[in-house]
Amino acid sequence: MNDTQAGTARKSAFVTGGSKGIGYATAEALLKGGYQVTVTSRNAAEIEAAAAQLGEGARGVVCDVRDFTAVQDAVDAHVAAFGGLDVLFVNAGLGNFAPVQDMTPEQWSEVIDTNLTGAFHTVKAAIPALSRTQGYVLLLSSLAGKNPFAGGSAYNASKFGMNGFSEAIMLDLRPLGIKVSQIMPGSVATHFAGHQPDADTDAWKIQPEDLAQIVMDLLAMHPRTLPSRVEVRPAQPPRK
Repeated sequence: MNDTQAGTARKSAFVTGGSKGIGYATAEALLKGGYQVTVTSRNAAEIEAAAAQLGEGARGVVCDVRDFTAVQDAVDAHVAAFGGLDVLFVNAGLGNFAPVQDMTPEQWSEVIDTNLTGAFHTVKAAIPALSRTQGYVLLLSSLAGKNPFAGGSAYNASKFGMNGFSEAIMLDLRPLGIKVSQIMPGSVATHFAGHQPDADTDAWKIQPEDLAQIVMDLLAMHPRTLPSRVEVRPAQPPRK
């Protein structure tokens, strides 16, 4: 019996890329805020460990967002487990960085298929459930979606695309009562692209829990108001 059937319905959230970093911190904040949460990752060992650490109210699911059927199955299982879906946090992403002349087609496809097509798959799969709850879609983009840099052809393309995607679906889904916001951070202290976070050298960066707080603040916003784009920067980046 799920909580809805038991008469004690709680809100629930589905978080992609939730085994560590921003996704994990956001899942943790959602749980503390009273949500039940599904977190996903391609890595079975990592997502199992993350769900165990998150504790009661959390489910860990192996899911590659590049595979629409896998995403649909994961969303359907979430709805079956928790009785509905209120919040979708589209966070799964990766980066392959190289000059375009050195970028392989496989590297390009991995980035675009995960960061952009994966976002489409996740939103598409969740729309029926979100429409029933007047839910909220939050997409993690990046300031790299408006600021290109050398070696970033694939990543920039995915995030420029994410920004356009987010703004278009906001218009598509608003008539259904579904809110859409995109969050565009700058430098964040995460494991992204093989980085190993360090408390000292990364102290100036945005921390994952800072972005989790933004997610919770957006969810607490009065329903009449929609901050559709939130840009986030380190307050005091190192001087060059």
